[in-house]
Amino acid sequence: MDQTEQNHGWQAEVRRVASGIRRRVLATTIRNNGGYLSQACSSAEILATLFTRVMHLGPSLGPLVPRPFAGVPGPNNPDAFTGAGYNGPKAPDLDRFIFSPVHYALALYATLIETGRLAPEALDQFNQDGSTMELIGAEHSPGHEVTAGSLGQAISQAGGIALARKLRGDTGKVWVFMSDGEFQEGQTWEAFSAMAFFKLSNLGVLVDVNGQQCDGPMEQVMRIDPVGERLVAFGAEVAVVNGHDLDSLAAAAMASHEGRPLVVLAQTDPCHGLDILRNRLPNVHYVRFRSTEEQQAYQAELDRMEGRDS
Repeated sequence: MDQTEQNHGWQAEVRRVASGIRRRVLATTIRNNGGYLSQACSSAEILATLFTRVMHLGPSLGPLVPRPFAGVPGPNNPDAFTGAGYNGPKAPDLDRFIFSPVHYALALYATLIETGRLAPEALDQFNQDGSTMELIGAEHSPGHEVTAGSLGQAISQAGGIALARKLRGDTGKVWVFMSDGEFQEGQTWEAFSAMAFFKLSNLGVLVDVNGQQCDGPMEQVMRIDPVGERLVAFGAEVAVVNGHDLDSLAAAAMASHEGRPLVVLAQTDPCHGLDILRNRLPNVHYVRFRSTEEQQAYQAELDRMEGRDS
């Protein structure tokens, strides 16, 4: 197989996973009359590229159908667990994945399903009492290793993990998925300052730059630009790419960044692949259908995506 055929193969797989992410999140949003849908539209290619092309993860250690919530971690609860097992074992030569914007949880669950790490029927538990398939992911949710809490906390934890791995001599990297709204948080900038100081070239961050947050377009709430230049000033290696361009995403993520943490600012469209969502602009942070007719219109779009619009 020549290089062109190999590239076509991985790109086709990324496209398959990304398409599946959007379909599953749309179907779950319709079924539950609500969901973080635009986040899946904007991040599908990023997550698909990470899981199928960039990260070196071992096989999932988590059950295909998630265990019920076993309580919070503590000295009196030996049954508590995290969702890190879905990202494979913690081996020195394997990568670690830290998921920061926990309101994107449904997009991550869909990613795990599309990559064979979670069963499709796991979504039947979504947002149900006693389930770990939470609407806002926590440390016990599939694919989550830490509780991100308020946006901006996970990057600090990822920096600590990367520093520990560097001191141990691990060859595996630490990958972080973030949203652009997290750069409105002061803790994010403190974390990057520390990561640059410790020269954490074993850490890579992919950011979904979709320009949206819960209060509306980011430029109207609190601008973060020029975020790329600011990150460079804080000591990061920065690449700015089209977040729906697979070649650009993969090349930027796998580029050399010796002595610096890497940040890939993936500029995305919050309605990519789902044009009907544009009817809700500029406020697309969370979708709850306004009427039966609107819900039916989204169902018709799902039928079209699944080839049922005969």
